[in-house]
Amino acid sequence: MSIAINHRYDFIYLFDCQDANPNGDPDAGNLPRVDAETGQGLVTDVCLKRKIRNFVAMTSEQVEGQAIYFTEGVVHNQQHEEAYTEIGEEPSKKVKAEIKEKATAWMCKHYYDVRAFGAVMSTGVNCGQVRGPVQLSFSRSIDPIVSSEHAITRSSVTNEKDQEKERTMGRKFTVPYGLYRAYGFVNPFLAQNRL
Repeated sequence: MSIAINHRYDFIYLFDCQDANPNGDPDAGNLPRVDAETGQGLVTDVCLKRKIRNFVAMTSEQVEGQAIYFTEGVVHNQQHEEAYTEIGEEPSKKVKAEIKEKATAWMCKHYYDVRAFGAVMSTGVNCGQVRGPVQLSFSRSIDPIVSSEHAITRSSVTNEKDQEKERTMGRKFTVPYGLYRAYGFVNPFLAQNRL
């Protein structure tokens, strides 16, 4: 058994945003997320993890053990079937615990984000569940933010009926400036056997 880390790590992650939308809210027309009581900007933990996944995918393409499980357009049960194929077992809904553990171990070895953040892989083809050692909080801006709205035009249209218009109008929202703070935690016990 290899020891990934010996100690718990707590960290603060600071990042800023200028003339951009760090995490639009799809329920609010893609406005930047804001705490209604304090006016502080918010960025979800899910958004931060997506940015980490995208970075790993771009910088370690074709590197063994650095594949990304949560990728747009993939079917998770097909990924689970691949794990069973690789360990030489037949996938099924009811599988012996030791076989499922082998499939879980293969998923952790193969997928960076399963190993780091964890995943529920017990749907359909069962590869178990992993509690990830790396956890992030929502990030919150240090000061209240202001949301700016901008009119934009686009030279392409969505529907054939709009083709004669040639251009359509839209709206875009940005934060002029915000300094955001997130908290992160790395648990050494959950990191064991995830290499």
